Amino acid sequence: MWISNAFAQAPAAGADAGGLMSFLPLILMFAVLYFIMIRPQMKRQKETKAMLEALAVGDEVVTVGGIMGKVTALKDQVVTVEISAGTEVQLQKGAITTVLPKGTLKSA
Repeated sequence: MWISNAFAQAPAAGADAGGLMSFLPLILMFAVLYFIMIRPQMKRQKETKAMLEALAVGDEVVTVGGIMGKVTALKDQVVTVEISAGTEVQLQKGAITTVLPKGTLKSA
């Protein structure tokens, strides 16, 4: 009496295409995220891995902490770096961030 009856409306024309259109923004956001964040990060990881694999005795390097030195010994995951005459430190290979051009430490 007091409440009127509620009836369901018929679906609008083209309602099937609306389902795909609702996922389109999500798909576009993932594509943008991939090209702006994921792809460049994967490229950087490949470059770092290649740099660490090419590391050799005599290379001049910079560590994560900013210490500059010359590689004196290499083991599987451990690098020995001479930071001054007679002073050597052992680091994990992952702690090497940059390989410097030859002769950089002599000019510093």
